Amino acid sequence: MAAAAVTGVFALQGAPGPAVPSDGPRPVAAHSQTRALPVAPGQRDAAVRLSATRPFSLLGVTWDDPRARLTGTAEFRTRSAVSGQWSGWSALDADDGPGDASARRGGTSAVWAGPSDGAEVRIGVDSDTTAVLPAGLRLDLIDPGGGTPSTPVTPVTPAAGSPAQPADGGTGTLGAVRPAITSRAGWGADESISPAAPQYLPGGKVKAVVVHHTAGSNAYACADAPAVVRGIYAYHVQQLGWRDIGYNFLVDKCGTLYEGRKGGVDRPVLGAHAYGFNTETSGIAVLGTYTTAAPGEAVTSAVARLAAWKLGLYGVSPTGTTTLTAGADGTNYFGKAWTLGTRLSMPTIHGHRDGYNTQCPGDALYAELTRIRTLAAQAAG
Repeated sequence: MAAAAVTGVFALQGAPGPAVPSDGPRPVAAHSQTRALPVAPGQRDAAVRLSATRPFSLLGVTWDDPRARLTGTAEFRTRSAVSGQWSGWSALDADDGPGDASARRGGTSAVWAGPSDGAEVRIGVDSDTTAVLPAGLRLDLIDPGGGTPSTPVTPVTPAAGSPAQPADGGTGTLGAVRPAITSRAGWGADESISPAAPQYLPGGKVKAVVVHHTAGSNAYACADAPAVVRGIYAYHVQQLGWRDIGYNFLVDKCGTLYEGRKGGVDRPVLGAHAYGFNTETSGIAVLGTYTTAAPGEAVTSAVARLAAWKLGLYGVSPTGTTTLTAGADGTNYFGKAWTLGTRLSMPTIHGHRDGYNTQCPGDALYAELTRIRTLAAQAAG
């Protein structure tokens, strides 16, 4: 791939979080650096190598038009801020679907690289297409802020034996116990960057759970997972222009659960995670890449317990199927196509690839969905 000429300097972004009471957890502000990748009209590849950057841990590539798609490949490598060694090349998920309705830019998935001070990216369209690169390509590097909140919050565990309670029209007929979930304050969300009020599902009911992986390195320490979540949050809000983080919940490789989009973990919050199906589903994203690496028992158990509880609020069986109405034309990973308004039968726990043409949640995690449904049914009682 030929490298495009790159000019200009980094633009630095970031703002301090709002003041909070001294006895509460303090938000952790993220900061970003951006570098434009000039693309001439009709250009089909671009690349940039940055040998000296401010420290960052997460990156993505964005472009001007949120409706535009990058048809091809995007790869990156980073230089470790600890060892000074460059990593191997890894893929960026170049087409994860349009995100929030408020989006100002399109972009790849954000990927966790770990503490880094150099980056190289190469992008190209498929040779068998006439597509060109989207305009306004930009490399975005995110520093999620150091450490954990000054007053870390332990995940809230309901009283033992406390069953799920119905919320917003749910029947609450299934009795899964609410699992411990780390609040937004617990992972250090800077609420000042996302002032918009939450939105809720128009039908008031979660009919299915969509399982994702976030992509990026699986080598993060579990103690760093709050920083990974903060990085994704900052990327979604500050780089893409979304109203909040897209996922409703996140799970780290040690099985810790995190509240995602604000609005109440026990309420039918409208997320931005499954194009065409956001209005009837809730999204659970596992931190990391699970294409070949299998998720551990901690992950499958955590996803199952969370899905059982969330679906149980609305009397939905985790081993059943449901009918979802497509909010847009679409094609899934398996080649099945539909048009706006089509009613589709879907498992109540399914993978992102079932509703969109993406590899997410990776072959290895997708292969565990049958077991996750079984574990969820056991949790539901």
